Amino acid sequence: MKTGVLLVNLGTPDSPSVPDVRKYLREFLMDNRVIDIPYITRLLLVNLIIAPFRGPKSAKVYKELWNERGSPLKYYGYDVEALLQKELGDEYIVALGMRYQNPSLHSAIDKLKDKGLKEIVVLPMFPQYASASTGSVMEKVMDIVKSWELIPNIRFIDSYPTHPTFIKAFVDVAKPHLQHAFDHYVFTYHGLPERQITKSDITGKCLTDGCCDTLHKDNRLCYRAQCFATTRELVKELNLTPEQFTVCFQSRLLKDPWIKPYTDDIIKKLAAENKKKVLAFVPSFVADCLETTIEVGEEYKELFEELGGEHWEMVESLNTNHIWVECLKELVTQA
Repeated sequence: MKTGVLLVNLGTPDSPSVPDVRKYLREFLMDNRVIDIPYITRLLLVNLIIAPFRGPKSAKVYKELWNERGSPLKYYGYDVEALLQKELGDEYIVALGMRYQNPSLHSAIDKLKDKGLKEIVVLPMFPQYASASTGSVMEKVMDIVKSWELIPNIRFIDSYPTHPTFIKAFVDVAKPHLQHAFDHYVFTYHGLPERQITKSDITGKCLTDGCCDTLHKDNRLCYRAQCFATTRELVKELNLTPEQFTVCFQSRLLKDPWIKPYTDDIIKKLAAENKKKVLAFVPSFVADCLETTIEVGEEYKELFEELGGEHWEMVESLNTNHIWVECLKELVTQA
């Protein structure tokens, strides 16, 4: 009997056109785990404000990201699907699905249906757990398979922020950049509203000083704590001292407080401290996308240089790195 492997990433519009971007934004932002406010309020906010006004602006940026193969997040996903299938062999069936838009989770799961599988391993391509990403994938998968007559054993890989091969892959991708000297190193992660962190806190210590200094049983699935844990492992391999790096969070939406420190604030601080050369890592993303290539690679670069910085450089995502594919194989076989 074979094992099914469901690779899942966030998703991307079908094209950089305004209608397709609006369609993507509506599906993404109407997820109650992404914008966790009452349904009617979310419906009005997304359909009357965010999609109409943000859609054209986002479409313009997606056009900058698009190339002859389309959206990097999607085509790197297909590439990794094929590479992982080759690595795992005939005893496995690998299928790629996106939480939002195409290839849909429904289409990916349909590839695994009625195959007589002994189990399905669900592997979200989010190294750090968040309710808005991995949690949403888990909920959607169970919603899809609940109508099956025969449901095989399903194993969810919730996170892998400190997996040795994941860390090794990021260090490997960074090697060409590390041939040069930098004044500072920034580890920037996608942000989340503070309320999404605190409402799942069982300790009462979340977002207090020192709460993310270690990863333990009580904060094992805390997104912020996992981001700091990933950074600790990376800086250990990179031989960086505490004075040489900063952890921060990007991509804020709306006016509610998001987890801190904010990346743009850190950039201003580094410029004020006369740091001239900065290397940025984005370890919450395993495939290049809008948030890496455009936000970190271009917009933050422009901000840094406007403030007097001389050189801002970004380490690309794992994409099709061979060590990353090996990491995925290990996650599946060790599951």
